[in-house]
Amino acid sequence: MALADFKSVDVAAPPGQVGSIPTRFRQRAIAVPKDVFQRIYAVVSRIPRGRVATYGQVARLADMPGRARLVGYALAALDGRRPIPWHRVVNAQGRISARHGDEPWGVIQRRKLEREGVVFGAGGALALARFRWRPTGTRPRPPRRLR
Repeated sequence: MALADFKSVDVAAPPGQVGSIPTRFRQRAIAVPKDVFQRIYAVVSRIPRGRVATYGQVARLADMPGRARLVGYALAALDGRRPIPWHRVVNAQGRISARHGDEPWGVIQRRKLEREGVVFGAGGALALARFRWRPTGTRPRPPRRLR
């Protein structure tokens, strides 16, 4: 790939602006191919109301297995001008992933999901078996074995 095929992620931008990375990840700059965030946004845009996907699931569907953290970076970089349903992405335990210094967004995310009919348990997790999005043509992933 040529250098022109990469998007530089501005680690100095204020949180919430395009290209920003949450404060705790600002130790180093990263170069991301231009189309990577677009592939992530295309997958997230397909998640229907009342359903959720995990960061890892989005990464796999965007052809980037093992890049769940990059999905988080892409969603954190959204600036609010695009109608991407970022709130429909949760962690592998069915919980909202709080970002450092980002407390109100967790509340907003939960409220948006609840308005769509997603129910959270007493411990703050939702039942992935019930609310996980299963796109047509994909096989359910086998449960992870605990060691």
